[in-house]
Amino acid sequence: MKTLLPSVLALATALSACAPRPHVAPLYDAQRNVDRYITSGEYDRDFARVAADASAWLERRAKTATRPAIVLDIDETSLSNWPAYKINGWGRVVNGPCDLQQGPCGLRAWQGLAQSKALAPTLQLVKRAKALNVAVFFISGRPPTLQEATERNLREQGYDFDGVILLPAGATFASAVDFKAPERKKIADRGYTILLSMGDQESDLRGGYAERVFKLPNPVYFLP
Repeated sequence: MKTLLPSVLALATALSACAPRPHVAPLYDAQRNVDRYITSGEYDRDFARVAADASAWLERRAKTATRPAIVLDIDETSLSNWPAYKINGWGRVVNGPCDLQQGPCGLRAWQGLAQSKALAPTLQLVKRAKALNVAVFFISGRPPTLQEATERNLREQGYDFDGVILLPAGATFASAVDFKAPERKKIADRGYTILLSMGDQESDLRGGYAERVFKLPNPVYFLP
């Protein structure tokens, strides 16, 4: 991504909250810039470029690695939540009901509907991985109450997988790294070689247990 920082909306919101009332332009400008970036096709091109790099690495390693596997994030990596974010002015509203006509739309309610669309480059990566006999695991910070809806959404969008790992019940983590890295280690401890890990947050990828990591663009939100 060339033009926007991952935390642009959070930064603009903070600036607007601290500024005198007449100076609320930073938030409006950030919303407009995010919308332009996503709707112009630039986001899609940047996303596809990263996924293509991941695919090239997959092709290079899949046939020589022992029990090869890939690990993917779900939200804004494999499934898109942009309809929920757009109705919220590209803000992140986690709880509450989802009204896609007038807003707001709570993210968890939206995810529970299992209506998120596949991000095509990731879907193609997964299909190619399965064709090469590479195992596919999803690791997501979604709560465990969404296990059934998440797996159903993934399947209905064409994904084939060997495991979907969500947050354990009652668990809290200061960073996604503290959850996702140990889960990758568990996969590696089962004898898999994790060829790549791909996600839209740096915290999806840090902590090791993957040969290569691929960071996708996300102009809307940042998660530690």
